[in-house]
Amino acid sequence: MALTAYVDADHAGCQDTRRSTSGNTLDEHSRSKHIDMRHHFIREQVENDVVEHYFVMTDYQLADIFTKALPRERYEFLLLRLGMKSMSPETLKRLQDGEDE
Repeated sequence: MALTAYVDADHAGCQDTRRSTSGNTLDEHSRSKHIDMRHHFIREQVENDVVEHYFVMTDYQLADIFTKALPRERYEFLLLRLGMKSMSPETLKRLQDGEDE
């Protein structure tokens, strides 16, 4: 059994394509270097005051409502923070039929 490994000391060396200029690339490496490039891009945008980032405590992670199954209480809490309203199927049907809520 033999282990062969390649090291690309010039990953993302080309400033236009962010690809290696030495030609030794592995699939895993080519996928991970883009994460690194995005990280530096975002950091640069923060430093240039183009974007701001804030620490948000777990309780206020509003995106959880779109990405996780949540208990009803947590779901309703996040709905209010997003300015959304939860409607029953009956209410939606009445709205669809043009009746008042």
